Amino acid sequence: MHHPSLPASGTRPVMIEVFGEPVGVVVPAESGYRFMAVRLEAFGVDGEHYASLEAARAGVSAAVAEANTAAA
Repeated sequence: MHHPSLPASGTRPVMIEVFGEPVGVVVPAESGYRFMAVRLEAFGVDGEHYASLEAARAGVSAAVAEANTAAA
């Protein structure tokens, strides 16, 4: 799966996908990145701050997997 990276300016949002579906975006924040959910199963981590894009992808993926397991 291709993961886009932030441009040099660091001002554009980056989409986060889980299981090939977009679940939100991360936007640059003071100390890393802030996640903004667009899918219900990702709202548990809406507004969370992450130190890196990789940490955001891992945290959001874990939260979505947990939400999907709880809903089943």
